[in-house]
Amino acid sequence: MIKAFIDWYLAALADGGYALVALLMAVESSVIPLPSELVIPPAAHLAASTGRMSLTGIVVAAAVGSWIGASVMYAVARYLGRPILERFGRYLLVPADKLAAAERWAGTFGSYGVFAARLLPVIRHLIGLPAGLVRMSYLRYSIATLVGSAIWSSVLVVVGLAAGQDEALLAGDLHRITIWLAGALLILGALYWTFVHRVMHKRR
Repeated sequence: MIKAFIDWYLAALADGGYALVALLMAVESSVIPLPSELVIPPAAHLAASTGRMSLTGIVVAAAVGSWIGASVMYAVARYLGRPILERFGRYLLVPADKLAAAERWAGTFGSYGVFAARLLPVIRHLIGLPAGLVRMSYLRYSIATLVGSAIWSSVLVVVGLAAGQDEALLAGDLHRITIWLAGALLILGALYWTFVHRVMHKRR
């Protein structure tokens, strides 16, 4: 399934370019589970190998797309409010417990939490909801989102370039793919445990 998506994506990038990267990153910043790890590294590899896009352009498109998706989440929370989200959030893959946990995160770290959230799994696509609920300054929210997203996108560009140099990986070597995924999950898991798990599971 992942290979099928990447094959489609690489072919679609020929016409979609930066707009497609931005669109998919906007989706990634909503409640739809589309990992940015499947969006940016393939685009970076394609840019490096064909010259169709620039790496800087990919980072900018990804950051803008993330901001658009995050802005939608912020607006939904700000203008619909907690009662609506608590009632219907489960249909958007945001049950009440996740919403409450994300709100504790926002309350603990404020606008700095928005920035950090763009670098972390799980909380990344949820942070707009508590930010909107507490009516955080949209300007501060936008700046933190854009900067954090740009940094995260730059990291994934580097990953894409490094992976593109691994001939065994590109050839579909399952053992090599497992090593790459294990390393990525180990790093993300450490970040998640350090910055998210301990906060989101504090005593309610």
